[in-house]
Amino acid sequence: MTAFQIIAAILTLTAVGSYLNQRYVKFPTTIGLMAFAFLISLTAIILDEWGWTDLRMAVAFVGQIDFSEVLLHGMLSFLLFAGALHINLKDLKSVKWLVAILATVGVIMATFITGTLVWLGSDLIGLKLPYLYALLFGALISPTDPIAVLSILKEAGISKNLYVKIGGESLFNDGIGVVVFLTILGLATGTQRPELSGISMLLTQEALGGAILGLLLGWITYRLLHSIDAYKVEVLLTLALVTGGYVLAELLHVAAPIYMVTAGLVVGNHGRNFGMSEQTRNRLDGFWELLDEILNAVLFMLIGLEIIVITITGQHILLGILAIAAVLIGRIVSVGIPVGLMGLRKPFEWRTVGLLTWGGLRGGLSIAMVLSLPSGPEKAIILPVTYIVVLFSILIQGLTFKPALKFLIKR
Repeated sequence: MTAFQIIAAILTLTAVGSYLNQRYVKFPTTIGLMAFAFLISLTAIILDEWGWTDLRMAVAFVGQIDFSEVLLHGMLSFLLFAGALHINLKDLKSVKWLVAILATVGVIMATFITGTLVWLGSDLIGLKLPYLYALLFGALISPTDPIAVLSILKEAGISKNLYVKIGGESLFNDGIGVVVFLTILGLATGTQRPELSGISMLLTQEALGGAILGLLLGWITYRLLHSIDAYKVEVLLTLALVTGGYVLAELLHVAAPIYMVTAGLVVGNHGRNFGMSEQTRNRLDGFWELLDEILNAVLFMLIGLEIIVITITGQHILLGILAIAAVLIGRIVSVGIPVGLMGLRKPFEWRTVGLLTWGGLRGGLSIAMVLSLPSGPEKAIILPVTYIVVLFSILIQGLTFKPALKFLIKR
């Protein structure tokens, strides 16, 4: 199939799924689409097992979609920018230390806790996953996915303060998570030497470099926006900031996700407040909100379809269940300890820890990272387990987050 035919098929499925969900099911859009695609995939697999249909064409179609490339080097830049565009810097500053610690120390802590528990679990059921690869799983599954998180939070009706805490952390921790993932991958494949100084330097260079580049290009774009009043040109300037800047960040070997979030915060605050007329601001918001909704819909449709090309055995399902527990334990410990050490022991804070834990969804970013792994027996274990955790996170945690919010807030 040609690239256009693949895009046409995905958009058609997304449109049909969106309509059916909106008309009959009424789940949050992203969850509804993922459930729709997952149901289609599962039905096709069952019919193939019974000999009633042939999955080879469907497998070939889904196999043509390079999910990792599409998300990590395409959709991610737009989705992160759109998410950061509407985070208020004043609100973010009020929780800056909490967000900073959860996005750095919290991610590293969760990586080791989750990875160690999964390593013990894999040994228990006879899959024998090497420790470094178990840590690699911890690194790709520990960062909460900003795309999944923000899309659910928008429809949950939570307070501004809690939205900034959960949303702000998810926007920043994926950049740290990608850097930690690449570092451990280098150690596992032998391309990175296990020296603490070198690893620390790499983490600092990637994270700090991405933030500096985002501030610089975001400020330049803000000045350009301030100098004109033509919304079509200003929308094009933001598109250039997203696409051109993301490519430049990758070429400079700095954390492109952190660049994207930082640039989005600069334009979303200074650019929108001081560099645009009301008409331009409304047009720009409308454009990015629509693009965000469309790309989110397509992404979660793709996640649901990916099961067609993933081999899942009974051992994988068992390890996946253990991994779900490990991820939740790693999350609650990595959130609870920093919150406790910061002295935030107000009566409401234990509820915040609960919501940060249950609202820390995993999504396309984790799947994209696991699909980027080199082929081998380790990937054959990590891939289905990651998919099981993501399915649970989106379908179970995502659907129950709003009831959990009401329960915890009222208690």
